[in-house]
Amino acid sequence: MKDLKRFFEPRAVAVIGASSTPHKPGNDVIRNMLANGYTGKIFPVNPKGGEILGIRAFRSIQDLPEGLDLAIIILPAKANPAAVRECAARGIEAVVLAAGGFSEVDEQGRALQEELLRAIKETGIRALGPNTSGHSSMPHHFTSSFFPLGRIPRGPISYIAQTGNFATHTMRYISTEEHFGVARVVGLGNKLDIDENDILEYYATDPETKAIFVYLESFKNPKRFMKIAGEVTRSKPVILLKGGGTVEGAKAAVAHTAAMASDDRLIDAALKQAGVVRIYEYSHLVLAAKVLACMPLPKGNRVSFLAPSGAQLVCITDLCRRTLELDVPEVEETTRRRLQEISPSFIRMRNPVDIWPAASVRGMLEAYREGMEAVLKDPNIDAVVPILLLTDETGVPPLDFLVDLSRKYPDKPILTTFTGEKKHREAAQAFLEPGGVPTFPLIEEPFKVLSILAACRRARDRSDLRRIEKD
Repeated sequence: MKDLKRFFEPRAVAVIGASSTPHKPGNDVIRNMLANGYTGKIFPVNPKGGEILGIRAFRSIQDLPEGLDLAIIILPAKANPAAVRECAARGIEAVVLAAGGFSEVDEQGRALQEELLRAIKETGIRALGPNTSGHSSMPHHFTSSFFPLGRIPRGPISYIAQTGNFATHTMRYISTEEHFGVARVVGLGNKLDIDENDILEYYATDPETKAIFVYLESFKNPKRFMKIAGEVTRSKPVILLKGGGTVEGAKAAVAHTAAMASDDRLIDAALKQAGVVRIYEYSHLVLAAKVLACMPLPKGNRVSFLAPSGAQLVCITDLCRRTLELDVPEVEETTRRRLQEISPSFIRMRNPVDIWPAASVRGMLEAYREGMEAVLKDPNIDAVVPILLLTDETGVPPLDFLVDLSRKYPDKPILTTFTGEKKHREAAQAFLEPGGVPTFPLIEEPFKVLSILAACRRARDRSDLRRIEKD
């Protein structure tokens, strides 16, 4: 844990392979640190010396001052073993190895990786990578990513990813499209030294991390992972996407990170035992995160939703019960009567809520606001999804009521989705998400996410029960 602190809280960092050429990796990594307000010292290393982005550059590793916490090595693969040894000789105890071209490529790369591994073991240096696009630690305004990121938003979500894209273009997507932030993001690469178990153990006690999302193509030490996860999931959700679960996917994983295949059924059983919730869609690494960044886990799997379409009511109910393990329960009679009060007499109200008749006589604002409050009060309901109809002709109500309701009922997640015009959906997202109400453009997505969160709740409840029985 002390060693990993150098990665997440570095006070002085060397960039070996720094460049003065814009948009080269050795230049962008420094730009990223500056863009995020990193307050530590940066020591670029380039044989030409001079200045890079206004910072003095050193000609060699040997010229660096002592006492640096971390080195980011952005050199060709064949130069990495020597660079690791030179860093260790200069007293640097932690390195990020960006280069690819090792065992994920061919036999020659595999031999080079063995040489690099010897250098790591013989020096005792801690290494992230190789074949990593870096990591980010936003509580300390730091990133080692060489992808042009700009400013990364800070928040309570942390990622462990056996792929470079989470430290690169996925973070760019989150920072420009979504309205949540991250605490830590780690691209594992080929896992010669630091692996998912080390990072998960760090996140377990990290006060900045409230929920953990993991993408893996292989487990370096499955038994250790499950043991650590079993402890972590007592207090923090752990959600995992496992790549390479099919024959074809496993072949792709070997080419990507030299990952070895494993029995998917055994993995499923072990993850369930450890309380880790497994997901199967890549986008859910982001969509579930945007909810956990601003809302608690629901207390159960009982959902109410309000839709302006009978077909949506039917299809979403089928989806919840047949596929997602979500219950769409009957509401209490007092709730049903309140829903009836705001609706025309020709329709009998129930859950799910057909909101269009009420909206047609009372207007969109009153119908959705009063209908949502009714089901939010109901003890049979754990979460609510309004499907908002937004068009020029039917009207676009002020959406403050959704923010107000989410604050009034903080223990019942409200996930919002839309039907109607794109421009109004985009405007609603821009208003609601900074206010703490997550939105989804496709009507199925909030229900899929609620299914994931409900599974996290069940996992925690089982963990609590096991702890009580043990005590």
